[in-house]
Amino acid sequence: MTADASPVPALDRIRVGSAPDSWGVWFPDDDQQVPWRRFLDEVAEAGYEWIELGPYGYLPTDPARLAEETGRRGLTVSAGTVFTSLHRGPEVWDATWEHVSQVAELTRAMNAKHLVVIPSFWRDDKTAELIEPPTLTAEQWRHLSTGMERLGREVRERFGLDIVVHPHADTHIDTEENVARFLDATDSGLVNLCLDTGHYAYCGGDSVKLIETYGERIGYLHLKQVDPEILADVVENGVPFGPAVQRGVMCEPPGGVPELGPVLTAAQNLDVDLFAIVEQDMYPCPPDQPFPIAERTRRFLRSCGA
Repeated sequence: MTADASPVPALDRIRVGSAPDSWGVWFPDDDQQVPWRRFLDEVAEAGYEWIELGPYGYLPTDPARLAEETGRRGLTVSAGTVFTSLHRGPEVWDATWEHVSQVAELTRAMNAKHLVVIPSFWRDDKTAELIEPPTLTAEQWRHLSTGMERLGREVRERFGLDIVVHPHADTHIDTEENVARFLDATDSGLVNLCLDTGHYAYCGGDSVKLIETYGERIGYLHLKQVDPEILADVVENGVPFGPAVQRGVMCEPPGGVPELGPVLTAAQNLDVDLFAIVEQDMYPCPPDQPFPIAERTRRFLRSCGA
């Protein structure tokens, strides 16, 4: 540090981790993905202490075995992840709850406190085929908001977890307008947000503005960046999310947007403890690609004070 350089403020309310997603893992079982033991070994070696469960079934689902595998590597679970289609109405509740209960049980057993809830895609996540309209009707918005509130209430009552809803490309909670509509329609005591900086930028959103506007609703962070040049082509040509990822639209920090330093500073200014889990969508990827990226990203985040 030079004599006139200012020290980087410590972001002492931010707990940095990573996730199977940063190792190219999208599915519980896929020949193109690294084995789970390698993920655990490498995420610990890269300098992370917190991880997410990833797709249910990728990591061991027996709590005792998972606790042993993570514990001996110095890793702690921060959250589980579920996918939901609550905009389809009460008829999907039972199937949704069966899936949620399974993941929530393991999440609780690992002493984590958060359940990341991702709305279902309106495109098939493998074929990119259109499954349903990308725009919700007013009735579907009501189903979505009331269903998420019910989910938040029951997950808390039965498992002691807080749900954080994840805006995501190619879902119905994506743009600034739709995220604000969702937040305004839901009870902050039951439903908060997992702000994924990459997906929000992918859909045209400003993460710092969202944190400053809806700070009390930010319950969790995913740190991610997009390549603006690739994104411009994706938007212009209507490229589905899966093929966009294969083009490299989600890129290694600090080479993309949004700039993560200001995002982390805005989150620190909320004066609450927040997980900030690094993700870089890159399914599928060569098995040797994720680890050096993860190491470099961890060093970069330390340089930001995290």
